[in-house]
Amino acid sequence: MGEIFVALGAHLIQADAIAHQFMQPGQSVYQEVVRHFGDQILDPDGRIDRTRLAQAAFGSAKSGATEKQSRIQELNQIVHPPVIRRQEEWMEEVGHHDPHAIAIVEAALILEAGLLKHFDRLIVVTCEPEQRVERWARRVHVDMEMARREVARRMAAQLPDEEKIKVADFVIDNSGSLDATSQRVKSIYEELKEQVLGSRL
Repeated sequence: MGEIFVALGAHLIQADAIAHQFMQPGQSVYQEVVRHFGDQILDPDGRIDRTRLAQAAFGSAKSGATEKQSRIQELNQIVHPPVIRRQEEWMEEVGHHDPHAIAIVEAALILEAGLLKHFDRLIVVTCEPEQRVERWARRVHVDMEMARREVARRMAAQLPDEEKIKVADFVIDNSGSLDATSQRVKSIYEELKEQVLGSRL
């Protein structure tokens, strides 16, 4: 989705990519995550295996809801602050170079992390539940059953789409064709450009 906005001229940063960078060996976030979740989350090369980390943070099926939530919060408290700082630095950099720029932060947990006030507009992207599973399976090359478990685990940490849509400025239904999605993105981008130019007059 973000790459469609970029093709139109928007600037994009992905929270997940920032977090991945910060969890590389030698980074302070890496050290804190390993200290809290143990060496069992590391692969043979000493890098954080994100599947193992997810299992440690989200817990097994036997874990209680309170225990799962506690571990998720523990991980978020380590990772979110530096990621948010980097996002804000990036937005300032973009705005300094181009005051009329459209700068997009692609992130899954904006509302859950209480970050809505950090942004001018909220765009929510939705699709059918089974499509999430199919797309995840293709993206990370796993079977449907594994993809279904991973998507369910991730969605459990997020607000339902219905709740997000209530506070969204724009909604993109990504369950249709690529062409339909692209047209919707283009329409939103043009409206954002108009709003930016209008605010500068």
